[in-house]
Amino acid sequence: MSTTLIRDGKVCTDHWFLLAADTLGDTQADKIAEHEDDNIIVPLSCWLEIREQLLARSGKTGVWLQSNETPAALAADLPTLPVIALNFPVFSDGRAYSSARELRQNMDYEGELRAVGDVLRDQLFYMARCGFNAFVLREDQDPETALTALTDFRDGYQASVDRPVPLFRRRA
Repeated sequence: MSTTLIRDGKVCTDHWFLLAADTLGDTQADKIAEHEDDNIIVPLSCWLEIREQLLARSGKTGVWLQSNETPAALAADLPTLPVIALNFPVFSDGRAYSSARELRQNMDYEGELRAVGDVLRDQLFYMARCGFNAFVLREDQDPETALTALTDFRDGYQASVDRPVPLFRRRA
């Protein structure tokens, strides 16, 4: 099963499986074994508990963080993680914006940074400014329409991950 996502400014098919904590439960090792050759994204708690087993898999492994979890828990593992997904449990919860900026600016994470959960078209421009380069949209959102959000605004006033120098300094 694959879903559609926006990655690096293009609509594409997602070949990663997001394994939620409620689907793993007490049998997380068995559930992960079902996806031995697949690329999976596991919750932080699972990563911390069975990290070595996940690294030994033939498929790639990424980690997803809930909005209340901090990227610092992954600091030592950043070079080994091809994908980090940050969850937006509801549209109004903006903590993942801060986590994205932390990962990109302060922790120098260079892999795919993915927004998941309650992700809407209206958020994409701002998410990209914080460092996200991939977006799994809420099911009621059209990816082709949402893609246009990345070019809604020509420029931003503030410094950001994608433009570290603020507008007033660029004009000087």
